[in-house]
Amino acid sequence: MNTASTHRPEKPLTGWRVLVPRGGPWGDGVAATLRSQGAVPVIAPLINFAPTDDSATLEAALADLAAGRFDWLTVTSATTVDVLYAYDAKIPDETKIAAVGETTAAALSAVGYRVDLVPESDNSAAGMARQMNGLEPEPRRILTLRSEIAKPVLTEMLIAAGHDVRSVVAYRTVGVPAKENVVRDVVTGRINAILVTSGSVAEQVREQFPHIADSTVIAAIGPRTAHDADLIGLPIHVIAPEQTIDSLIQALEAIPVPEPTAEALAIPATGPVATGTIRVDPSPTGLIETVTEEPQETPR
Repeated sequence: MNTASTHRPEKPLTGWRVLVPRGGPWGDGVAATLRSQGAVPVIAPLINFAPTDDSATLEAALADLAAGRFDWLTVTSATTVDVLYAYDAKIPDETKIAAVGETTAAALSAVGYRVDLVPESDNSAAGMARQMNGLEPEPRRILTLRSEIAKPVLTEMLIAAGHDVRSVVAYRTVGVPAKENVVRDVVTGRINAILVTSGSVAEQVREQFPHIADSTVIAAIGPRTAHDADLIGLPIHVIAPEQTIDSLIQALEAIPVPEPTAEALAIPATGPVATGTIRVDPSPTGLIETVTEEPQETPR
């Protein structure tokens, strides 16, 4: 990775072309933040979310949640919030809700759920478990909703502390093939930075982009995601100190834009940018659907 030492413009990401690996409202929000800092965001969803293969188990857990059979509900992603909203999940006042971080907490609040706990420093499953175990010395009934591929760190730590935990898969994470022009832009270095926002995204970047230009900055949203990337051989150049998108973008702002490669300079000044959205469908049989939009011409 080579970067140029140049005078910094008023908008710190001017000249950057940044791959945003998820679509939908999340991707749109990240893109808006990047644009406000001068960057050109390329929304290229690499992962999507699909309904759980065991909807009966999920529905039974949500019914027990509504009936007040849990003392705590843990929510470890904004996608889990989408699931709760799609199923119109009812959460009694006496059931406390723990969110893994501010982004997840904001998603809960946006759809009308309260938040009783957000880890004070370590916004990870382990950080959440440690804080909950500290607050609850006596055994509690806890429902943990998770992705099919999520590591069972939270569940195992809560069980080890003596809690009665029911762990239920709320959704599946699936890979989405990148469009040809996105792959080309990554190979040639026209993409200056790739945001790696989870271990799942890291896996897709490693699998779909085996040849990434040396000049491209690969930025991880936090130490845990950087560790997950390292385990699969994906080099990380920038690590956000906090597991938030704002921290990740600020980490990019601290370095100069890489010098353009000869291959990138050979590409016409305008080109299609792949975009996509993720729409939540309230039907349990079609919970989350990807809608791909027509490419749009975006100034380089």
